Amino acid sequence: MRSRGKEEALPLFTLFPTMAASTGKLNLKRDVGLISAVSLIVGTIIGSGIFMSPEWVLRYIGSPGASLLIWMACGCLCMTAALSYVELGTVIKESGGEYIYILRNFGPAPAFLYSWTSVFVGIPSSIAAMSLSLAQYIAAPFYGESPVPPAVVKCTAAASILTIAIINSLNVKLATRIQNIFTFAKILSLLVIVIGGMVLIINGHTESFQNAFQGTRGIGSVGIAFQQGLWSYSGWNNLNYLTEEIKHPEVNLPRALLISLPLVTLLYSLVNVSYFVALSPAEIMSSGAVAATWGSKVLGSWAWIIPLSVVLSTFGSINGSFFTSGRICYIAAREGSLPDILSMAHVNRLTPLPALSFIAVIALILLIPGDFGSIVQYFSFTAWIFYGLTFAALVHMKIKKPHLPRPFKVPMAIPVFMLIVSICLVMAPLIENPQIEYLFVGLFMLSGILIYFPLIRFKLCTCSVERITVHLQLLLQVAPTEANLDSLVQKKIAEIGII
Repeated sequence: MRSRGKEEALPLFTLFPTMAASTGKLNLKRDVGLISAVSLIVGTIIGSGIFMSPEWVLRYIGSPGASLLIWMACGCLCMTAALSYVELGTVIKESGGEYIYILRNFGPAPAFLYSWTSVFVGIPSSIAAMSLSLAQYIAAPFYGESPVPPAVVKCTAAASILTIAIINSLNVKLATRIQNIFTFAKILSLLVIVIGGMVLIINGHTESFQNAFQGTRGIGSVGIAFQQGLWSYSGWNNLNYLTEEIKHPEVNLPRALLISLPLVTLLYSLVNVSYFVALSPAEIMSSGAVAATWGSKVLGSWAWIIPLSVVLSTFGSINGSFFTSGRICYIAAREGSLPDILSMAHVNRLTPLPALSFIAVIALILLIPGDFGSIVQYFSFTAWIFYGLTFAALVHMKIKKPHLPRPFKVPMAIPVFMLIVSICLVMAPLIENPQIEYLFVGLFMLSGILIYFPLIRFKLCTCSVERITVHLQLLLQVAPTEANLDSLVQKKIAEIGII
């Protein structure tokens, strides 16, 4: 872990001959255009959530009409939040999303707590959970009516994690092209559900919408219903994690967000309408997978399309999550919150190979116990803690730094409103359904302070870390970005006697 120095980097082309001799610098490529940016957001958002979450939103809110309002309100809330992120992303043109915005406004300690919570538990556990869902759908056809052995599920999940990690490590364009293809496929699958619902409406199947708001529960259940719906929209902020890799970010960042989020909101709303015209509220709430139940009732012999759609959607979501989460790890390391090796990029492929590998290893470790769904659930609410800090960062910038150029500007009322919403969404599960696990989550977050002060703030035990870093650089063929190997690393190589 390091403090970035101001000394000039010295080129070491004998070690890494593929580094650009003309500039003497190594940077991640700006390979993400508008279409790829839209595909990344849409492809990451549309995962297994829309095929599963409608049951839980309805269960908490109580009526079809209120459920549809929750889904539309969640989309509008994410669009409102995205407007704040657009201003942040066009003012602070650095990758890293919440981490970099918190760091630039509130300092390294809160930013470290974000990276500590996200990189070591939040992101890998989410990837592991999605990979288990993917593995279950992949393996199920080979076992018919019999349950799939847990070992098979875990091995298939591990294989999917390794496959996606390799894809993202090989080439940025390859990862974005795969994302584009899977995004197109999952939109088609949702359109099948939408069209099926339209046919049913034309044929007069509107029983669920008679007395649509009957059974709506009180205001206390709205917060938890929002949490369930917002989980299906998770990924709306992922583009800000790779601002440095977007072509013309001041133009493409706002365009991509303002295209993708209304599109997803419209699709989600229409898909939920289709569920309600095909199934009664009781059928939806008793279904373990509402999309599969819908497919069996509406598509008949073509019901296999739905499991295939879930596989495509989940694979695309994992790929998008890997693409963006590796950047969080990479940026946090580049700013000194994580070991130096995680801030480096492959000298040939220009991808954050160490960061991607680290995320993959943690996700594979989390597959071993298997039963960590509750961990994902309890850590999901922490996301809104850091979203709240991010909106507070924008409020801080508007008050303290009004002179900064802003290609895209939102009224002060928007980040203030989102800050209040974030506080409400954090408090809702604690008030409505308090559990001891939330205390454990809070203690884990605060335990990062015990790591921050000795290792980050006072930089103890750095000699052994530097030695390991040099060996890993040579093994993985990686180098620091934005500069050649600095003089410190050159000195360490000479001292160790590797060359």
